[in-house]
Amino acid sequence: MSERYAFIGLGHLGGNLAASLVRSGFAVTVFDRDPAAVERLVALGAVAANSPAEAAARAGNGITCLPSPKVSEAVLAGPDGLLEGLPIGGTWIEMSTNGRDEILRLAALASAKGVETLECPVTGGVHLAAAGKITALVGGEAALYERHRPAIEAMCAKSFLMGPIGSAAVIKVITNMLAFIHLVAAGEALMLARQGGLDLAQSYHAIVASSGNSFVHETESQLILNGSYDIGFTMDLALKDLGFALGMGKDFGVPLDLATRVNALFQQGKEAYGGGAWSTQIVKLLEDAVGAELRAPGFPAKLEI
Repeated sequence: MSERYAFIGLGHLGGNLAASLVRSGFAVTVFDRDPAAVERLVALGAVAANSPAEAAARAGNGITCLPSPKVSEAVLAGPDGLLEGLPIGGTWIEMSTNGRDEILRLAALASAKGVETLECPVTGGVHLAAAGKITALVGGEAALYERHRPAIEAMCAKSFLMGPIGSAAVIKVITNMLAFIHLVAAGEALMLARQGGLDLAQSYHAIVASSGNSFVHETESQLILNGSYDIGFTMDLALKDLGFALGMGKDFGVPLDLATRVNALFQQGKEAYGGGAWSTQIVKLLEDAVGAELRAPGFPAKLEI
């Protein structure tokens, strides 16, 4: 816990990651445009800053968890950004989801200022982040990973060093692509069960115990069956990640037929419910088309550990 960290981006995911870092005894300085988010972390023991630059200057290392590469670049290299405060030899740990080209370009901006980069997107969902049980996918130098491994392990139950910068972006996009495909498949499975006259709660549990189970079914199907859909992840974010996947498919020469179809469905979902709707509401497209809701008693409005 000798390293100190500035944490920028205290949304659904970042707020929980920063909280785990504080609870583990790390010195954390925080900044977010939402004063309430900052106050929640200060109540846990973090220190508030007036800008990313100020936070970085106090800490010496900066962590970001932000909604898009555009925002990441603004926080990293814009006026009052991290690079104005981080010292030579400091580290930027990027926990946002980026495309490979984006993280390579942003890491080059940091390197030009003498700042090292570790990409560290996470996977598993907000509920696992809240419990400190989420998984980190890491890209960067092995020695840099070891230097910051105590902080990563304070936030994440598992971490995988995937290779150099850009490697974590590829595997994170792959895992998200799979999650969105599984989500659409789970909705279709549940609708078949409903229209086939089956009890939806019993069908959910039968699928969990079957060869057709998935992490997404175990978790997100519960929110669909409750009707809250509240996964803490939006249609816009899903489309961002699917866009990264389709871009990688073109770059790597891999036809992504399923991902292409799922991307089109999420475009329809955004048009129907708005980009701020929960990503799980993609299943509502099927509910609306069939004229039947997927509901069953005994399922939570939010996921819990």
